Amino acid sequence: MVRKGLPGLTAQIKDKLIQQALERRLRQADQGKNFDAPARSSSGAAATPEQHYRFHLHPGYQQIRIISEGATRLGIDSPFFKLHDGIAGAGTRIDGRDYINFASYNYLALSGHAEISDAAKLAIDRYGTSVSASRLVSGERPVHRELEQAIARAYGTDDAITFVSGHAANVTTIGHLFAAPDLVVHDELIHNSVVQGIGLSGARRLSFPHNDPEALDTLLNQQRQHFQRVLIVLEGIYSMDGDYPDLPRFVAIKNKHRAFLMVDEAHSFGVMGATGLGIREHFGLQSADVDIWMGTLSKALAGCGGYIAGEAALVEHLKFLAPGFLYSVGMPPPIAAASLAALQVMQAEPERVATLQARGRFFLAQARAAGIDTGTSAGFAVIPAITGSSIKAARLAAALFARGINVQPILYPAVPEKSARLRFFISCEHSELQIQQTVAALADELGKL
Repeated sequence: MVRKGLPGLTAQIKDKLIQQALERRLRQADQGKNFDAPARSSSGAAATPEQHYRFHLHPGYQQIRIISEGATRLGIDSPFFKLHDGIAGAGTRIDGRDYINFASYNYLALSGHAEISDAAKLAIDRYGTSVSASRLVSGERPVHRELEQAIARAYGTDDAITFVSGHAANVTTIGHLFAAPDLVVHDELIHNSVVQGIGLSGARRLSFPHNDPEALDTLLNQQRQHFQRVLIVLEGIYSMDGDYPDLPRFVAIKNKHRAFLMVDEAHSFGVMGATGLGIREHFGLQSADVDIWMGTLSKALAGCGGYIAGEAALVEHLKFLAPGFLYSVGMPPPIAAASLAALQVMQAEPERVATLQARGRFFLAQARAAGIDTGTSAGFAVIPAITGSSIKAARLAAALFARGINVQPILYPAVPEKSARLRFFISCEHSELQIQQTVAALADELGKL
């Protein structure tokens, strides 16, 4: 719901003033993280500032409150934490109303698939809902190895290892394998989990411009000699933009500089390639061209968690020493069974991948024809509609929601203000009619902003 604003100001001027005030307050809150001056007690001794022992005064929480208060002043309800009444795929039900849904990455419509749900139920009956231990000590179950072996076969690698969290898979793998004498270089748009993993490792971190292999080559020409191990990290499909790297060129650069190459396939496995085997299949590369293949089970594979696939030495090393695996409970059996079944269905029904790719291309073509800024998206399941303003993105999402279309805005500071957007996730079950209706509504509402 959008409420009326302040009288005497045009909507655009009012929005601009509030936006500027919000950005100013967010900058001040962010600066407060590092520049809190110590107070002095009446005796002259340094006193502990209240914000150092009160959660409600933490700068991060202050940022949340600033954004929330700004949305209230603008008359915009929060678009977050919507309660879905059932399975969320191409459609969903929220608060008793049906919506066309573009806010879930159930790309192949396998979450909720009867065969996959049955596999999860059978695993519960056999193994329970938890393995109740780290896999190293007492938590190993046959379904874990069956899933990992199936992933390894899909990639053509020696082996694979699964983690209970996709985010943690990146954090613990990078954090454990690399250290202070090393360098990790990554695309400037890389996922937060990679950045967190590098921070944990203590390695030097450098970024290069998005999808720019020449810039990476130049950087490594200057820096490679100063470090022991060097890791290059890319994504198969970038989750905010829906584009992908020219992977063969990056493989050539990693070989030239004798570096490791890691590809995060969270959004590309099950989406790219003739049969959904990811960016490797898309380019016709060998599995050994990339040293560390990473992916998630929560998108195309209808589960939860992450995996690393690669040579035997890599996987064995992680199994015995990576803290995020060694000190974590093993994956719940119904999740492992569901993802294994999902991978089997994906490989048995390649038409799901073909339909997903066709629907993605159709959405992209329709959006571009309507004059919508889709950035650099290639039409592989992730398509942004860039608004250039967080306020516009929030209002646009609210307007579409009122018209029965559920899509989430991506706002500042998650992205730069000029890059604020709506992000559309495509499913193989979206119909061309649903896409046409959505793009027409999107163009109509954009024209009103």
